[in-house]
Amino acid sequence: MKKTYKIDVDCANCANKMEMAAKQTKGVKNAVVNFMTLKMIVEFEEGYTPDTVMPEVEKNCKIVEDDCEIFWKK
Repeated sequence: MKKTYKIDVDCANCANKMEMAAKQTKGVKNAVVNFMTLKMIVEFEEGYTPDTVMPEVEKNCKIVEDDCEIFWKK
């Protein structure tokens, strides 16, 4: 399953850091962050749901870029 999320990040380098952090999160098969469109596309591994994985993605992204935002909550 793939989901697209709106993000708020200040620079392309920060977006790259967020992408790397998201890719290393358990339950994430792949992640792509596009700084120009301010979007993150996350592909989840089978058996994982966005509700369980996205809190960890956000936590890991904030470790590398503390002022980033991922708008994943409903």
